[in-house]
Amino acid sequence: MSDETIIAVENLVKHFPLNDGLFGQQTGAVRAVDGVSFAIRKGTIFGLVGESGSGKTTVGRTLLGLYSPTSGSITFHGEPLHSMKPAARKALSPKLQMVFQDPYSSLNPRIRIGDAIGEAMLEHKRCTRAELPEKVAQVMKICGLAPEWYTRFPHEFSGGQRQRIGIARALILEPEFIVADEPISALDVSIQAQIINLFADLRDDHGVTFLFISHDLGVVEHLCDDVAVMYLGQLVETASRDALFRQPLHPYTQALLAAVPTLDPDDEPVAAVQGDVPDPSMPPVGCRFSPRCPRATARCHEEIPTLRAVGSEGQRVACHHVEIP
Repeated sequence: MSDETIIAVENLVKHFPLNDGLFGQQTGAVRAVDGVSFAIRKGTIFGLVGESGSGKTTVGRTLLGLYSPTSGSITFHGEPLHSMKPAARKALSPKLQMVFQDPYSSLNPRIRIGDAIGEAMLEHKRCTRAELPEKVAQVMKICGLAPEWYTRFPHEFSGGQRQRIGIARALILEPEFIVADEPISALDVSIQAQIINLFADLRDDHGVTFLFISHDLGVVEHLCDDVAVMYLGQLVETASRDALFRQPLHPYTQALLAAVPTLDPDDEPVAAVQGDVPDPSMPPVGCRFSPRCPRATARCHEEIPTLRAVGSEGQRVACHHVEIP
């Protein structure tokens, strides 16, 4: 595992305009991502967690250029991505890939899966059409797909198999970095384990770096090396996996972890975080978690906490009530 940074995000902001009125003038904005900074080490799996509506999918899509950032910077090996000329950005795109939450919607039902996996190779001129079947067969084997399935159509596969197809489509271009957006949330538990193990193998055996977006902290603890917790467009805590699960510091992180199901019969069931995520077009003043936080004080409702380093393990937390040892 390397300490080299492959992806660095600095003060990333992504707002979506809200238009209304007769002439469609802008009346506000959905503040999906509002000043997010983190770094991903090469050859690691970086977990980005939070409830639905926290903005984590928007972060992933903005990293890969599916959305243009409102402000802030994203660098890949020190090179700024969103100021690149179109030709340079297209040449770089094979190194940056995405695995979507719904594999079936990302597959053309009329295209055989072998052709679907290999079409990007032809588009980027990475091989000839004659060489393509062998290249596809190699990546299908890595992803646990039988070679004879090459000529089948998407509807002939289970959800877990389709997700493997989606991973194979990303992997065939030999990417350095993959954004995996809730890739196992729609799968059965037994299939989830297979996909988790596949991601770990891709990291360990092929050196692929991942941004793993999930709401499932149990999976994150098993798979990820570093973790960032996101709430309403902002990061509230970042740490190594071991530090975060050993001593979560932010009240939101603590509530998420307390709500993870356990098989221990002696454990008392814990209620999830109370209330709903506020409207991202009208975020609360001060700490965005303060309306739902049992520890909130007047300061929390007035002053925005900064994401600051705590302790000696690189853990960072945005909370007024966490003291630096």
